[in-house]
Amino acid sequence: MAEIKLEHIKKQYQNASEPSVADYNLDIHDKEFIVFVGPSGSGKSTVLRMIAGLEEITDGTFTIDGEVMNEVAPKDREIAMVFQNYALYPHMTVFDNIGYSLKLKKTPKTEIEERVHQAAKILGIEPYLERKPADLSGGQRQRVAMGRAIVRDAKILLMDEPLSNLDAKLRVQMRAEITKIHKRMGATTIYVTHDQTEAMTLADRIVIIDHGDIQQIGTPNELYNEPTNTFVAGFIGSPAMNLLEVEYYDGMLVSDEGFSVTLPQGISKQLTDKGYEDKKIVFGIRPEDLHLDPIAMETYVGGKFTTQVEISELLGADVMLYTKIGNSEIVVRGKGSDYVAPGTAIQVAANLSKAHYFDAVTTNRII
Repeated sequence: MAEIKLEHIKKQYQNASEPSVADYNLDIHDKEFIVFVGPSGSGKSTVLRMIAGLEEITDGTFTIDGEVMNEVAPKDREIAMVFQNYALYPHMTVFDNIGYSLKLKKTPKTEIEERVHQAAKILGIEPYLERKPADLSGGQRQRVAMGRAIVRDAKILLMDEPLSNLDAKLRVQMRAEITKIHKRMGATTIYVTHDQTEAMTLADRIVIIDHGDIQQIGTPNELYNEPTNTFVAGFIGSPAMNLLEVEYYDGMLVSDEGFSVTLPQGISKQLTDKGYEDKKIVFGIRPEDLHLDPIAMETYVGGKFTTQVEISELLGADVMLYTKIGNSEIVVRGKGSDYVAPGTAIQVAANLSKAHYFDAVTTNRII
């Protein structure tokens, strides 16, 4: 078992005016794959390094299976870590790189051989065990770094942006490999990334962090469909959710820039009952919930509005239309056949039942 609990964790660097991590609370379940995601400087790697013991915890309590680990040395925490840079020994073979930690522990040679070959088989790098890191591709080096963590047979596996140095195609392949490795190892895994696509495809649960504060914790589905605030709404999803500041009155959403839609009665009633009549709110709609086909125009009559196409990106089966109403940008994701040339005014129909509504002051979700 490896259940992790972080209670009121704080990290304050010397001479810093604000803490990097203010009040971090999180329970991580045994064998769970959890992803910390957020923009650069959000504090996600700092939390990971505190768990690993590479950073001191300023305040709060960190436990593994109920045992307080704040002062326990990194080597005694039964944690393996994969870093962003591969940190391989250039003068050692792949075999020696993977087995080095076992050698330091004076593990018998026969056991080292068995565990290294087992890890190499899982990662598909058995043919390269006698090569040096300089003779490997980026993806192969990353697998060696992961192999070094796997052989330790640790209860907890930490990964700090391990795929950021790989090209796009290789990242997709390695994401699949990491999922398989997690299932085989059964270790509690914490993965740090700034890439929300990695977070959505890998995680059992995602922790979204901004400026050292947890914004939301949930499954990929929960974060995508029920974002707690505009930060989460704009961060999760590719392309990001469209967010427009509008005024709500008499069952309609309108903006000074010419945007206007009529809400379904049920949504309108909820906004009125919550006291938002004649107030500004933030209207959120995902690009895939904006439609251009005639059937949608008939179905979502109240959600129709006109916008000007500025950039068209044809991606084969899909097209991304970057449009503007005044100074507000609205992205529409359509079928490849929906392609229109830049400069064209188009009518769009929004599926308002799938839209999101946020308080303009607090930025928190209303409905």
